[in-house]
Amino acid sequence: MARLYAVVWTFLSILAGSLLAACSSTAVQQPESSAQQMAAEAADAQASASGQAKAIAAPAPSLNSRISSGERLGTKWGDEISSHVTEVDLKRLSSAPLSEVQVRYAGKQFSGRSISSISLASGKVSFAVTDDRGRALPLYRDGQNYYLSANDGQSYQLKYSNSSAQTFEIVASVDGLDVLNGQKASRYSSGYVLRPYSSFAIEGFRKSNAAVASFTFSKPKDSYAANSAHGSIQNTGVIGTAVYELNVPRAAKQPEGKYAPAPNAFPADRN
Repeated sequence: MARLYAVVWTFLSILAGSLLAACSSTAVQQPESSAQQMAAEAADAQASASGQAKAIAAPAPSLNSRISSGERLGTKWGDEISSHVTEVDLKRLSSAPLSEVQVRYAGKQFSGRSISSISLASGKVSFAVTDDRGRALPLYRDGQNYYLSANDGQSYQLKYSNSSAQTFEIVASVDGLDVLNGQKASRYSSGYVLRPYSSFAIEGFRKSNAAVASFTFSKPKDSYAANSAHGSIQNTGVIGTAVYELNVPRAAKQPEGKYAPAPNAFPADRN
């Protein structure tokens, strides 16, 4: 009987040990599953926080581009101003503009960085919008965009200054019309020559080689673009500028000496 008890006790001991081992094994694996679950939850929380951070960091759309119909303006023909020009034959150094900018204008208060002029052509050319007295009208820079707060009935000019030894060509448009010929504007059209270390102002739409009609802010329906066969009221409220560098041949060197060279009776014949 003692042996039976011993065998039974031994069997029960082995069975109890197996059950204990099984329970221990299960207990050891449980923390690993909890750790994985906690890690997954932490990753989800981090991803959610990252998504929220990205959502917060996204910039809101600029209100400057939202111009109501009541705030829209155009440019009409103003008073005639004497302005003489002559044509020259100069070549561009490239077929594409060296620099280009557009300025939106309207009868509203824009926000952004207030500036007096826009830098073009790597800082060699500056562009400003001025009143009749040459005072710069406030421009606003919002990111890569430029805006001008305008007033109905106010006349203005486009002023360009060159601080370098290079010669540039300025192609300008107002309300989608070329300021030189009144045609539908193209950045590849002919423009005004901006000489080294000089400046000039485009005072209006050119009427002839001797006069321009001054730029004057107006309601879109009264604008030159709305009443021209080449314009559209949809393009009112924008000023465009494209800049090219020009190749200017050097002037022939004058002969040294007190007296002029002797005239040649047969210049076509070479000795």
